[in-house]
Amino acid sequence: MSADGGRPVSHLLYLHGFRSSPQSTKARRFRDWVHAHRPDIHWWCPQLPPSPRDAIALLAQGTADWPLARTAVVGSSLGGFYATVLAERWAQVVRVVVLNPAVHPDRDLADRIGETTAWHSDERFFFRPEYITDLRDMKPSAITRPDLCFAVIAKGDEVLDWRDMAARYASCPMLVLEGNDHALSDFEASFAAVRDFLGLENRCA
Repeated sequence: MSADGGRPVSHLLYLHGFRSSPQSTKARRFRDWVHAHRPDIHWWCPQLPPSPRDAIALLAQGTADWPLARTAVVGSSLGGFYATVLAERWAQVVRVVVLNPAVHPDRDLADRIGETTAWHSDERFFFRPEYITDLRDMKPSAITRPDLCFAVIAKGDEVLDWRDMAARYASCPMLVLEGNDHALSDFEASFAAVRDFLGLENRCA
């Protein structure tokens, strides 16, 4: 099921979701696996700012010298939306995995405007009304290289509608889980399929 996206992955970008952080369970699980089994891969999982424009600018700057044909992006929830945005801006030469991706964040986050807190700290931040406009403006009109995008979708997602995700990524390789939840608490059930799609072989076995 691995993608035909050029040379082996040498750079891996992981994007967390709304209110989340690099300390999320999936991010740490992926990071630990890469460090243990593929230390040759450059791993980056930045803390994303609440502003969509600032987040994309941070990611563009941080990956400016990355070899895109050897780059993979994994995004969860809002991070999946950002991963799709980046892939389209990069002409979809990168391999992308989206985990319960946000499809309509401008709609789904409209009721989150105001002050809120992060999941993994006591830090407070303000989600501004203009962020909704930014999300709407940067939404890709289509996925131009569906063969390079793999979607993991949980029907048990309690935050986002799995049918929106399935429709958005219908032309992409897809793993639909009958249960699970938004956080993909049982991430091990799909982690091997994600690594397989990205061609991440265990070189330290």
